[in-house]
Amino acid sequence: MTVTDTTLDTLGRPVRDLRISVTDRCNFRCVYCMPKEVFGHDYRFLPRRQLLTFEEIERVARVFVGLGVQKLRITGGEPLLRRDLDQLIARLAGISEGLDVTLTTNAALLAQKAQALADAGLSRITVSLDSLDDEVFRTMNDVDFPVARVLGGIDAAADAGLAVKVNVVVKRGLNEGSILDIARRFRGTGHTVRFIEFMDVGATNGWRTDDVVPAAEIVSTIGAEFPLEPVDAAYRGEVAERYRYLDGAGEIGVIASVTQPFCGDCTRARISADGKLYTCLFAVRGHDLRALLRSDAEADLEETIRAVWARRADRYSEIRTADTSALRKVEMSYIGG
Repeated sequence: MTVTDTTLDTLGRPVRDLRISVTDRCNFRCVYCMPKEVFGHDYRFLPRRQLLTFEEIERVARVFVGLGVQKLRITGGEPLLRRDLDQLIARLAGISEGLDVTLTTNAALLAQKAQALADAGLSRITVSLDSLDDEVFRTMNDVDFPVARVLGGIDAAADAGLAVKVNVVVKRGLNEGSILDIARRFRGTGHTVRFIEFMDVGATNGWRTDDVVPAAEIVSTIGAEFPLEPVDAAYRGEVAERYRYLDGAGEIGVIASVTQPFCGDCTRARISADGKLYTCLFAVRGHDLRALLRSDAEADLEETIRAVWARRADRYSEIRTADTSALRKVEMSYIGG
C-alpha cells in the first residue's frame, strides 16, 4: 500500500491506525465498559439516522488512508450487531491494496458470521475474552452469556482463515485468577493473547488504581510457569509490549496504559458511531464530521481532519492524576477500545 501523505501532530506523531465504531449498542454489559446500572433497559442508544452509513464510513476512511492510515479497525459497542457488516468490510478492504482491515468483537455472534467476514476481506479479528471460568465470565459480561459460545466463535474464525487475537481486561479481585488459565489455553494455538490493564475510560466503570493489575505482575505470573523473553515492537506505535515463550509455543502481550504509558508513540484516531472524531481514547469531546459528510463537502472533510490531527497534543496516560481520572470522558462503548 502506498502512503500518499504524512500529517504529523504537535508531538510529531503520524496517524496510522483508524478505529471506527459502527454502533453504540452491545449485547453484553461488561463491568469495565457498559455497567448494567448505567446502560440498563431504559438507556437511550443512538437512533439509526444518527449513525454513519456505510457510504459515509467509506468516505472518511478513504480520507484517512490518504493521510497515512495503514490499519482500519471496526469496533462498537458490539460491531456484529450492525446489519450487513460484511458489506462494509468489503468496501473498506477495497480502498487500497494491502490495507489492514480488522475487527474487535465479543464473539457472541461470530460463529455464524466469521466466514462472510473473511470472504469480504477482513484481515484478522480480535476477540474480547476475560476469563475461561464460566462463572467469572458470566459475572463480567453481566448478561449470563456462556464462555463456551465465545470459544466456538474463535474456532469458527480460525476455520474461516482469520488470524485471531484474544484481549483480556484484567481487574483486581475479579479475574486476575484467570490469567494463567488463558495463557495455558492459547499456548501453541497460533492465537496471540493481549492482557490489558483495567483503564479509566469513560466515567461509569468505577475505576480505582487499586483495581489495576500491573502488566509487570501479569508477565511475572505467566513467566513463573512458562518462561518468557521480550520481543521488539513490530512497528512504531504498537501498544502491546510483546513476550515470546522460550519453548516456542507462541507469544503474549501486555497493554500497560496505566503503569507504563505509551502516549509518545500513539498513532491512533477514533470515529464514533455518530461521526465524531476523537484523537484519544480518554478524550472529553470529539469533532463532528457527520455534518461535513452530509454536506458532501469532500475538500472540507479532508481539510478538517488534517487540521484536527495537526493540532493534536493528547497524552492523557502520561499526565493521569486523581483529578484527570475523574473527568467526564467519552465512554468506551461509544468509540470502541
